Amino acid sequence: MPNHKSAIKRVKQTKKRNLRNTSNVSTMKTFMKKFISAAENKDMDNIEKLFKINVAFIMKLASKHVIHKNNAARKVSKITKLYNSVKSIKA
Repeated sequence: MPNHKSAIKRVKQTKKRNLRNTSNVSTMKTFMKKFISAAENKDMDNIEKLFKINVAFIMKLASKHVIHKNNAARKVSKITKLYNSVKSIKA
């Protein structure tokens, strides 16, 4: 256990940030799962809305350094490829 006042504060801050970051990453994964299932079912009504939400949320996490920017780029690329493939089949 930390003995200094500043170290105690840092532990509290770290716990709070870790909880927030874990929650955000979990939310991101849930959004991605919803998008992928909508794409597999070819649900065109939801797919565009979910795509926009996904990309915005992933980029937001990357800009706040919750996830690495290359990880964000890889995820966005994956869902964009899926989105374009479903969109081209429908058209």
